[in-house]
Amino acid sequence: MRRPLPDRYLTPLDLADLLGVPVETVYQWRRKGTGPRGFRVGRHLRYDPEDVRAWVATLMDMEAA
Repeated sequence: MRRPLPDRYLTPLDLADLLGVPVETVYQWRRKGTGPRGFRVGRHLRYDPEDVRAWVATLMDMEAA
């Protein structure tokens, strides 16, 4: 990721915009259990920027192997 992550929790739309993918892809990752760890605040889905950073680092490590 080239731009810094925000200091607040991310919405699915924020995550999609950050990674340059459709928001439906974010929801598919959630359903399949393959994306970054998310959590619910009531009805709202949120992502911790540090969890997103760790997930991306894992993907990069897999690519390098």
